[in-house]
Amino acid sequence: MKSYENDGVDLEDGKTRKAGDKPTLRKIPNQALLSGLAYCVSSCSMILVNKFVLSSYNFNAGIFLMLYQNLVSVIIVMALSLMGLITTEPLTLRLIKVWFPVNVIFVGMLITSMFSLKYINVAMVTVLKNVTNVITAVGEMYLFNKHHDNRVWLALFLMIISAVSGGITDLSFNAVGYAWQIANCFLTASYSLTLRKTMDTAKQVTQSGNLNEFSMVLLNNTLSLPLGLILSFAFNEMDYLYNTPLLQLPSFWIVMTLSGLLGLAISFTSMWFLHQTGATTYSLVGSLNKIPLSIAGIVLFHVATSLQNSASILFGLVAGVVFARAKMREKS
Repeated sequence: MKSYENDGVDLEDGKTRKAGDKPTLRKIPNQALLSGLAYCVSSCSMILVNKFVLSSYNFNAGIFLMLYQNLVSVIIVMALSLMGLITTEPLTLRLIKVWFPVNVIFVGMLITSMFSLKYINVAMVTVLKNVTNVITAVGEMYLFNKHHDNRVWLALFLMIISAVSGGITDLSFNAVGYAWQIANCFLTASYSLTLRKTMDTAKQVTQSGNLNEFSMVLLNNTLSLPLGLILSFAFNEMDYLYNTPLLQLPSFWIVMTLSGLLGLAISFTSMWFLHQTGATTYSLVGSLNKIPLSIAGIVLFHVATSLQNSASILFGLVAGVVFARAKMREKS
């Protein structure tokens, strides 16, 4: 579940995170280091656990997995809100109408991420996600008349080269998986480009005139449930779920629940990390975080690779770091 890819910040966890509107968090010693470590661990673990569920268990109901994860998030956020530990906005009809279009993109983003992760190894998924940055940069230029400097375009060009060379040298190339990942890149970029405007509009129809991260997590995940349920029926997942023996395994439900908890943990830890550092540090750490994630994906799932493919993956990861640094300099 994931995440912003805009400005080098990963969106693929699927939870809404922004630097603004942050609730107050309790002070903890060494909080910057601890929050950064917590964000990295939860972010890497989420993708690895999803890959484990979809590939190692050979689970063929990615939409249902998304539904269950989002349901876990909704239950926990509502429970925290009822206990008074966090504040959330009431889900009024006016707010739902404003948010629903971007939620459709959000659901598509999560579903295509699940489908691509089932067919493609983790390392190549992280490299191909860089294409999202390219689409976002082009979208910002044409939609918002935002111009980028030459260093940003150079980094984006390097990302394209790494993605193409990585696909050509991928020993486990799967056309279906790559098609899902390309669709995911377009949807993730669309979500990133439309989210800011939708947030500003949504704030005008809330009771408090504000929309914090917890409210957005609750809003996104709650609205995704009926839409995901319809898609689950459309993709005939219910027949599969009725016949699969996996749902009778307690260990499988434990892993599924863990993935839902990790998805919510990304929202909390990223918000905590942003609060303790800043958007530039968060962006750079998000790019660097892909390096151990790719290595872990190759080692844990015994991915067959070649020297050329490994070089392409490393090249793409370095290009992501270069992009993050170029965006920092562009902002400064």
